[in-house]
Amino acid sequence: MRWLNFDHAGELHCGLLEGNKVYPLARGCLSQALPDLSARAENARSSTPIALEDVLVRQPVIRPGKILGIGLNYAAHVSESVSFIRNDAPEVQKWFNKQATAANGPGGAIHKPRVSDQMDYEAELVVVIGKHGRHVPADRAMEIVAGFSCGCDVSVRDWQKASPTMIMGKGFDTHAPFGPYLVTPDEAGPLDGLSIRGYVNDELRQEGRLGDMIFSITDQIAHLSEAFTLEPGDVLFTGTPAGVGAGHTPPKWLTAGDCVRVEIEKIGTLENPVIKEPETERIG
Repeated sequence: MRWLNFDHAGELHCGLLEGNKVYPLARGCLSQALPDLSARAENARSSTPIALEDVLVRQPVIRPGKILGIGLNYAAHVSESVSFIRNDAPEVQKWFNKQATAANGPGGAIHKPRVSDQMDYEAELVVVIGKHGRHVPADRAMEIVAGFSCGCDVSVRDWQKASPTMIMGKGFDTHAPFGPYLVTPDEAGPLDGLSIRGYVNDELRQEGRLGDMIFSITDQIAHLSEAFTLEPGDVLFTGTPAGVGAGHTPPKWLTAGDCVRVEIEKIGTLENPVIKEPETERIG
């Protein structure tokens, strides 16, 4: 199944996507319908469908409680990263968080920060958590997964390098676009053989297979849940293949006017324009 959040007639809804028709489930966001989406499918199908072209698709979780990303999770990306973050292949998973205000959806503008010219792209598979999980063994990890989506882990490299952790360089507003849909595990099928590609302005920059991950999705969930509870609506960015902008000589940074596209086989396509950061000063 494919589920989505969408705006229609000035209101936020969630619903089931079948073909080019959206079957609304309820007002409000998809995360409120977790954990058992399969049980809700018939309720959705009993509603009056809306043409997909008549809705504005939003990210599968509007404001995640946690946005977590794993670094250096594809061997080829580890190799290219030596030049700009000087890390070896990890023996232990390296995690960071992106702020809730980084959440962004399909078609949403990525803001090119006024404080940096080193904004980069990272095409990634996103996992949406559907049930509470604590001390989850790897062989049961998929039991708490609601589904998958496409994501772009936008990274501000000079801010990333300036701190012992990656939080500042990874957490800028708008820098966690994901979507367009939540694809359930039964719909996606086995993940390892699926292709992942990242494009900038239709130029192929990144290409790999989900099976190229160093730490699998089940290992990621097992590791994270040893430290803290994973909750419905939490979002995991699972790593990126080689080809990021910083890995080129000279670097290929994103700039206003660019368009970033992430394509993952059987999961979907996410596309986001890059714009100059608007006037966003705010106090109070």
